[in-house]
Amino acid sequence: MRVTPAARHNAALAALAAAAEAFSDGQFHAAVRKASHAKDLASRDSTIREILGLAAYRVGDWQTALRELRTYRRLSGETTHMPVEMDVLRALERDEDVEAVWQDFRRLGGGPAVKKEARVVYASYLIDLEDYAGAAEVVGKPKKVSEPWPEDLRLWYVSARVAALQGDTAGARRLADSILLEDPSFPGLDELDRLIEAG
Repeated sequence: MRVTPAARHNAALAALAAAAEAFSDGQFHAAVRKASHAKDLASRDSTIREILGLAAYRVGDWQTALRELRTYRRLSGETTHMPVEMDVLRALERDEDVEAVWQDFRRLGGGPAVKKEARVVYASYLIDLEDYAGAAEVVGKPKKVSEPWPEDLRLWYVSARVAALQGDTAGARRLADSILLEDPSFPGLDELDRLIEAG
């Protein structure tokens, strides 16, 4: 309301609601279209830029995702989606920029869940570079918790990959089994099994 002309308030709110609903329903291409329309009405609204950036990320439109998430961060001051920024830069093979965002995030910080997500993305980037020792240092020794959150499972997954790549198949198997116990449908488990068996 503060950053949008009064004549556009209702239309912008309706467009934002439509974009949010499409995103929530997993209709990410529709969310991009609807959020783009909302942006035309209220370009300085951080929530609109956030939804547009995240929806673009989900459909693989890396340039739009990067632009919108960076704008969201500038408008809101939040570091919440810096891990997604890093993942986009990783997809674009912009290694120096991945490193720069990682260093910025370490300086700025974030909540516990965001910190775990940042470690997941940066360690995965180091795995891509075959820097397994560096990736192991980033993930550390993930703590086993009785009721893990999704970001905990992702951290376990990356840690299991690192362990397998470093030849610790027993440690990798323990982590993989823990993930399987918590979420049998966790994406990438078959790939992880093959990696462990190859070790």
